[in-house]
Amino acid sequence: MITPRFLRNVLIKGLLLFAIFNLVWAAFNPSPGKLSSYNSLFKGRDRLPFGEDSSRSYNLSLYNLDAMFASLKLDGTPKQNNEFRVFVIGDSSTWGTLLKPEETLAGMLDAGDIKTEIGKEVRVYNLGYPTLSLTKDLMILEYATQYQPDLILWLVTLESFPRERQLLSPIVANNSQRVAKLINEYDLNLIAPDDTTTFWDKTLIGQRRALADLLRLQFYGVMWSATGVDQTYPADYELAARDLEADESFHDWAPPEIPEDGLAFDVIQAGMEVAGDVPVVLINEPMLVSMGENSDIRYNFYYPRWAYDQYRQAFSEYCTVNAWTCLDLWDAVPEERFTNSAIHLDLQGEGMLMEKIISLEIFDK
Repeated sequence: MITPRFLRNVLIKGLLLFAIFNLVWAAFNPSPGKLSSYNSLFKGRDRLPFGEDSSRSYNLSLYNLDAMFASLKLDGTPKQNNEFRVFVIGDSSTWGTLLKPEETLAGMLDAGDIKTEIGKEVRVYNLGYPTLSLTKDLMILEYATQYQPDLILWLVTLESFPRERQLLSPIVANNSQRVAKLINEYDLNLIAPDDTTTFWDKTLIGQRRALADLLRLQFYGVMWSATGVDQTYPADYELAARDLEADESFHDWAPPEIPEDGLAFDVIQAGMEVAGDVPVVLINEPMLVSMGENSDIRYNFYYPRWAYDQYRQAFSEYCTVNAWTCLDLWDAVPEERFTNSAIHLDLQGEGMLMEKIISLEIFDK
């Protein structure tokens, strides 16, 4: 017979077991993100998870790098002896805003049947992630080296360089321990974020949001596998501005010069050190060059001419002094091939960029 005393004892024992499990979980602090249904129950994703409308894009933004990479087809694809493995790293333009996975630079290169000089098959993986921060790129690059790349294409733009932007990306802010380690190890001129993680934060209760996001990511694998959809594609969207304000400011800077050490080229240097013996091609990505109102003052919404011209000069000088392999493709794509941002290309624009990169024969170097 079930008595009130029996129910009370069951409840107390259950609470005690739950408390003990929480303490053990927090003490060992495991990373459940490596346990993934992708590449087993569901096919691996073509790009890192990111999304704001989960019900329509079958995707979401989360900040667990283990879970993000475990969802990629890269994680489930053992490297073959005849494979030349290329990683493409960058911002939302690399990730492919408004583009299907196969329409991105990485997708087109991967489908291009490219072979190296010695006959290896070039396989290209998209490791771009929206938000503009070189430190975000560095963190992703550092994590990705475990997957044995043979070449890294790192696409950058001026908006990722200001030192004040480096720690603002949500994925950077939510990986403070990893970022602090990079800052200290490579002596970056950034203030390492404080680790505010408490013992409580490490418990199941403290991690309930992150664990819920992890479960949601697995759930969306069903529809991703069935549809290949990982973002929304609106029928109409607002085009990037062509007519511009007569404003010469860039962040809190005004002409004539960008402040000394205002651009985080030391983060690029850290990326080169992280890559080690793996060649890195640093690409100043195409941007919209407006022909509209006040285009004599600004190239586009992001950049006044004086700031961008100084950035390009600094880019060239750093590449020369440090013997980096660099491509300056800033004006390689015409104005009409940009979509909702001065750095987002349409399908034809991505094709132009791909052809430009292929013509430089960087896969044989």
